[in-house]
Amino acid sequence: MNDKLPTYGGQAVIEGVMMRGANAVAIAMRSPENEIVIHTEKLSGIYKSRLAKIPFVRGLVLLWDALGLGMRALLISANLQGEEDEQIEGSSMYLILGFSLLIVIGLFVVAPAAVGNLLENWLNIPPWAGNLGEGIVRLLLLVGYIWVIGLSEDIQRVYMYHGAEHKTINAFEAGLELTPENVGRQSLEHPRCGTAFLLTLALISVLVYALLGDQTLLWRVLSRVILIPVLAGLSYEYIRWTAAHMASPLVRWMVKPNLALQRLTTREPSPEIIEVGIAAFEAMRNAEKALIT
Repeated sequence: MNDKLPTYGGQAVIEGVMMRGANAVAIAMRSPENEIVIHTEKLSGIYKSRLAKIPFVRGLVLLWDALGLGMRALLISANLQGEEDEQIEGSSMYLILGFSLLIVIGLFVVAPAAVGNLLENWLNIPPWAGNLGEGIVRLLLLVGYIWVIGLSEDIQRVYMYHGAEHKTINAFEAGLELTPENVGRQSLEHPRCGTAFLLTLALISVLVYALLGDQTLLWRVLSRVILIPVLAGLSYEYIRWTAAHMASPLVRWMVKPNLALQRLTTREPSPEIIEVGIAAFEAMRNAEKALIT
């Protein structure tokens, strides 16, 4: 089987969609006047570097750059739709990102580790059982968090843009003309989704942490934080491999949990939102062609 992946990926932003190709990225957004506004830029050289080709290392490099792209997309989209006196500076956005990462590490890494340690001490269970309990807590927190924020009307709209992004890429990969009708008929699920990455990260962490054996609470927490890059690299390679082998019935069975979780982070988009997804993808493709010629 050919394990070369298509180079297209996307991400929902505030009232818009970001589409990334091999050489360029495009953001399509709805302005307050309900017009579609396009922003395109060339990707950094990191995507063509040697680091982007080394297994396990490439995941960390590309994920970090994708995080930066996502933050720029959010900044551009938020400033387009905000009032003049509500414009957000890049430094403010990255401060928000840093604070958010600290909260994420505390909620999804430190808190479950502390619970696992308490389970071992209070119930006098072996370390592997404590690690399993920790993993279950982490998974429940992840699913619960995604579900709870999805109750917000604003987040539901973001999830609609996420659905439009998936549907647009699915239509393109199926060889269909990118019309609202063709795109609208596509699945909300996509094997290379970031939601799939998060679930894979949570599940792989259970296996990796189980190998660490008995630890004090301090070392337990520190090991979880230190191993985040390792887990991210492993998860990226797993997502990459499964996405390249979806023709296998076994692989399709393996990714069912990942695809199922995407039902929480996507919603059926309206035709107007689908138009934004198509506009982002076509702008990215045009930018790609312009860079090649």
